[in-house]
Amino acid sequence: MSGLGELDRPGTPASPGAWDERSEEWALTDDPTGPVDGPTVPADDPVGPVDGRPAVPVDDASGSRPTATRPKPPRRGAVDPVKALMHRHRDLCARAVDALEIAAGLEAHGVTDRTAARFRHRDVFSLAEEMYARVPRDGDPSGPTTGTTGRPAGRDRSGDRASSSPAARGAGLRPRADWVLLSLLPGLLCAATVAGLRLTDGRTRPGIAVAGTLAVALGLHAALRRGPLSRRHPAAHGTVVRTCWLLAYAALGDGLLRAALHGGPDTPPILTADGPWPLSAAPLLTLALACAPAAWCAHLLAASARRKLTASRGLEEFAASVRPLLLGTFALFLGALAGLAALCAALLGEPPAYGRTLTLGSLLFLARLLTVHRFTRAPRLVLTAAVGAQALALATVFAARLPHCPALSVPVETVTDAWGPAGVPALVCGGATLVLLVHATRTLTRASAHARPDAL
Repeated sequence: MSGLGELDRPGTPASPGAWDERSEEWALTDDPTGPVDGPTVPADDPVGPVDGRPAVPVDDASGSRPTATRPKPPRRGAVDPVKALMHRHRDLCARAVDALEIAAGLEAHGVTDRTAARFRHRDVFSLAEEMYARVPRDGDPSGPTTGTTGRPAGRDRSGDRASSSPAARGAGLRPRADWVLLSLLPGLLCAATVAGLRLTDGRTRPGIAVAGTLAVALGLHAALRRGPLSRRHPAAHGTVVRTCWLLAYAALGDGLLRAALHGGPDTPPILTADGPWPLSAAPLLTLALACAPAAWCAHLLAASARRKLTASRGLEEFAASVRPLLLGTFALFLGALAGLAALCAALLGEPPAYGRTLTLGSLLFLARLLTVHRFTRAPRLVLTAAVGAQALALATVFAARLPHCPALSVPVETVTDAWGPAGVPALVCGGATLVLLVHATRTLTRASAHARPDAL
């Protein structure tokens, strides 16, 4: 998985506006690093260029200008390297609510601090401030003027940033009652379902299980449609089947693996904790209740990263400040998940199985966090690998019953002898979580990951 850093590039959609003849003319005319038309200035020329044009050399003997001239016309106007970039990203500049959105969009299109130096700015944030200041806004049709120094005339560097739409920067970052309540809904519905299964028996239990599963699925769907965990990319649908498999294995996989290692299963799964193929309700209840802390942690990361984006003066500075914030948010969620696992295990009288529950919960949290920020390919691949590894572990146990194939189950038997049946999902999900965590530290520390989707 060493190439995960190149899998997800959320800011690589087709850039608004194509190069036309005028853009090409601006780019060729105003690129400060490109070749200069016309004769070059001698190194000892004391006059130098005037008004952005190269000085015409004078013949030392006669004092007249040389007769050989280039067929191209002289360059027009003073050098303005930002003009072509603004024309190339004109839709981005028009939609941005502040300069930070432009900075994130430029970074998403591959503009780095080194690239910004070509436009006479030391970082992308400074370049974005000028681009934002030069776009005419409602009520200001003329727009601010700029000089040839690359800075907006009459604007202070810090004052421009402080005054760029603070209401827009804070929009969507305050907790709202709708998503706060919806994040509690899956846990409440799952708790009601588990209580119904514990209080009933006989033929009513399968009906309660089916109805409760549908209710929890609908509650989870509603919780993921609003708030910090809401999906912002159509590819988020691709992880639903994989997530359902992982949750089903958390509920029934350990019992099935234990029965398979002892020659079973001989009966269908029983929706109790004391049957030959038991149902593990504690992990499901823990993960359902964990939707609320997951939403709060995602909200905390988004709000804090937005403040870091406002205070940072470069892409590397922003990445360095967000990385510990991301790791701290992940640790906070793990702590909340561990507390819920202990509470649910105590209430239901089941072993806590911290390894299995914590690794699965952290895997789903990181996958959702990456998906929310438009990094969808890596979570999809990692979840697919986790599902395949769990299915392969079960398949090798059953395939070992074939003639001359008992060695196929040796790896699974080794793991279960050391850590029990819960060791298989803990090992699989733990490895997948580590991969996603490394990938998240490389992708969620980009400025483009914390911009509004329509600003890219």
